[in-house]
Amino acid sequence: MSIGVRAYAATKDHDFRFHHVHRADAGRIRYRRECEACGEEIDFADVARGYELPDGRLVLLDRADFDSLPSSSDRAMQVQYFARAGDIHPIYFQRSYYLEPEDNAVQSYALLRQAMERTQRLAIVKICLRRREVLAAVQPRGDMLVLHTMFWPDEILPAEFPVLQREITVRPQELAAATALVTSMAAEFRPGEFTDVYQEALADLIEAKTEAAQSPPIPVQRDGDTTMDLLEALRLSVERARLDDF
Repeated sequence: MSIGVRAYAATKDHDFRFHHVHRADAGRIRYRRECEACGEEIDFADVARGYELPDGRLVLLDRADFDSLPSSSDRAMQVQYFARAGDIHPIYFQRSYYLEPEDNAVQSYALLRQAMERTQRLAIVKICLRRREVLAAVQPRGDMLVLHTMFWPDEILPAEFPVLQREITVRPQELAAATALVTSMAAEFRPGEFTDVYQEALADLIEAKTEAAQSPPIPVQRDGDTTMDLLEALRLSVERARLDDF
């Protein structure tokens, strides 16, 4: 069965984003791509990736090297199997995406979602994101299917703490008391009850300082100056995005 879907981000980061600025005049502080060996500013075309070996040496890789790696442009999800939802620990999950069905796949989409709800199972899938194979899980949530990207098993760090090697004896009466405490505080999860108090206070602080906000100063151009105008900033932004994909 093939079901056409479109993926949309299901979460967002509500943290505030700040720029580094000069306290005296609110000018943005810029950073150059500068080589620490020769001190020269480097063009994006001359940037390579370097992997540092344990002995300090660097293995240099160019875009052509990455292009030679196995990759796929196939945008289809490969369902591996359907697992019980309780078998997957939350530590594996990364980001979540809503899956919207294509117009010609609404019936199949609803059928799959209801079948997964009835069996209380989720789909373990492989997909291709940014030319890389990604492990993920598809799970019903209300009337939607949600895709959760996952860490690969070798990306989960083992819990190797000396304290875990100690032999601990829990007395029955202690366990009974702890169980009673947990039971007395048992409740359904109601996410609407929780708010980020720190972010709310930060928003109030920013609002209180809004009247004193300063317009960014016009950059002073000098011979050999590295201050960027808007077009340069946009160019570097595009280059950074290319570098992330590289």
